[in-house]
Amino acid sequence: MRDELEDASRFRFDAVVGEGMRVETPSEESVTAVYEAARETGDASVLSDVDARLVALAYEEDATLVTDDYAMQNVASRLGVETRGAGKDEIQEERDWRYQCAGCGRVYDDPGRCRVCGSETTRKNPS
Repeated sequence: MRDELEDASRFRFDAVVGEGMRVETPSEESVTAVYEAARETGDASVLSDVDARLVALAYEEDATLVTDDYAMQNVASRLGVETRGAGKDEIQEERDWRYQCAGCGRVYDDPGRCRVCGSETTRKNPS
């Protein structure tokens, strides 16, 4: 978690840990549920391990997740976790991302290389 913070935030994080703040860790069952939801929505390829653990902790604690990260909000929504934007607007709709081949245009549910022409696939909005 600390690694994703920028310098000033990392300094504040270290200060509050020094004052007794506890760092909570979600159960592996909750993390697994988050990754399953991320695969369903198509966000697994853009969700970092730290992001997944934060969503898992909010899921486990029945807490509100505060983030501007769309993938985190999308996965949290799939799990029924309430979200709030930190500075931007919250997501307006849950999305199930698809992956389109850059070469031949075929569409897949999972990221990776096209099974027909071998080109890389990119995440695209299904609507």
